[in-house]
Amino acid sequence: MKHTIAIAALAATHFFAPQALASEGGDCHFHGYLPAKEATVVGCANKKKDALVKSGKIDATWQAVSLDKAEKVEGKDTKEWKLTFKNPAATDKTKETLYMFFTLPGNFIGANFTGK
Repeated sequence: MKHTIAIAALAATHFFAPQALASEGGDCHFHGYLPAKEATVVGCANKKKDALVKSGKIDATWQAVSLDKAEKVEGKDTKEWKLTFKNPAATDKTKETLYMFFTLPGNFIGANFTGK
């Protein structure tokens, strides 16, 4: 009986553990220090932008806006990704450009309209 339980527990761990691990296609949470590919970070930025629209933190007109520029810049401590979205439909011209920042491995740092 003990062996049956141990085998069942081991099998359950084996079959369900991969679902608990973060991956590039998952929830945009990454471990390690290797830089993410630009396409991966762009995908995460689009997901984050959509989440900001859904939560009401940015106007709904941002939903249709696509990426303008992705670049690696010097951050406070190290290099990071800076992604720029431009929304010509923005009524407040100080909020016409949305900047998103990600670590090099692809984790979200923050978003603002100042670029700093």
